[in-house]
Amino acid sequence: MVMGLYDRSKNQPRQAIALISDYSDPALIDQGDGCGQNVYVRQVGEALSQLGWQVDMFTRKASPDDAPIVEHNPHCRTIRLVAGPEEFVHRDELMEHMPAFIQAFQKFQTKGGSHYPLIHTNYWLSGWAGLKLKQHSNVQLIHTYHSFGVVKYETGSKPACSDLRIQTEREVLENAHCVVATSPQEERLMRSLISTKGRVQVIPGGADLDTFRAIPKGKARKELGFEAQEKIVLYVGRFDPRGGLETLVRAFAQLSQAGTEPLKLLIVGDGDTTPEAIREQQRIKAQVEQLGITASVTFVGAVGHDILPLYYTAADICAIPSYDEPFGLVAIEAMACGTPVVASAVGGLRFTVLPEETGLLVEPQNVDELATAIERIFSDEVWSQKMRKQATERVQRNFSWAAAGAQLSDLYRRLLAQSLSGDLRVS
Repeated sequence: MVMGLYDRSKNQPRQAIALISDYSDPALIDQGDGCGQNVYVRQVGEALSQLGWQVDMFTRKASPDDAPIVEHNPHCRTIRLVAGPEEFVHRDELMEHMPAFIQAFQKFQTKGGSHYPLIHTNYWLSGWAGLKLKQHSNVQLIHTYHSFGVVKYETGSKPACSDLRIQTEREVLENAHCVVATSPQEERLMRSLISTKGRVQVIPGGADLDTFRAIPKGKARKELGFEAQEKIVLYVGRFDPRGGLETLVRAFAQLSQAGTEPLKLLIVGDGDTTPEAIREQQRIKAQVEQLGITASVTFVGAVGHDILPLYYTAADICAIPSYDEPFGLVAIEAMACGTPVVASAVGGLRFTVLPEETGLLVEPQNVDELATAIERIFSDEVWSQKMRKQATERVQRNFSWAAAGAQLSDLYRRLLAQSLSGDLRVS
């Protein structure tokens, strides 16, 4: 049964659509696992459900204890498909289970007697699945990358799947009905590094403005147990070499040794327990000890979305020293809470952060430049307060999940209408 487009005035059934995020579970943001991809998929899914869609978000079941279906609201749910062992499998080793994922997806459709005429895939593995589904059924395929293999593999070792990933990312761009870029910089990167073919539409992500909002800094610090006079730098993200945490730790050590005021660095992780993340965490902790700043650095661990705004608000600065970043969700969340951002001038961070107005941009991997930028904000309280206000206003004006959902909803409706008419142009 193909469900018709929802019409509130006529109370018609909602149109079912599928969002696929094979390795990043949208339901896990409730448990403190807030990586950019699962936050994006979850928030987009819920926003679309508010606009009249029936949204099913598909991921791989990674534990026998995980519920097969998680209802987020009456019209948005996460569906965990059994594809391979019900245990953690590193994303670089998931490809062998993707055919089983496709079979499980098709079986779910058949069992439910429904059909998803539109599929929005996330990350290259889901994109590969989307291409296969597009070959065998009449579906509109939309894709969001979240990261690019051609960028990731510039440095470091390449996994066995690297060539297939790069090939798949090119095929997705050239063959999907539309690829969604989350910033103009991401679109330019696609065109320069992946392919000049294919359709791209820029639709920025957002922040949950009900959760991430400005509250009094003193209140946040009191709840977290921090002193009012401390100068606090915050890092939020995975333990990944490309996150640039080593650069931040060295810059912080430089500031600590040069200044007289008490400084604190808070490192908020996201619960990633992969061997690579554990090794990186151990490496950073050893570096902190070696630099003699152990007493000033706190490894907070995973923090749920209900608590994370307190950390953003309590901080004087949120540092994002990434080597690459397609959008910059952490920057948006921090600014929504009124916290100035010091970030690498890469990718979408050049789109989300306004230099001198909501924060500062620095050359990636440049310890001295990062330390200087942090010190500039610390040393000018009037300017810092002005940036806090401007940061909140920028996010409220430009970056909300409701706005992202509305733009995606419009794209989906145009694609579905054009598929019926045979006109597949996206304008």
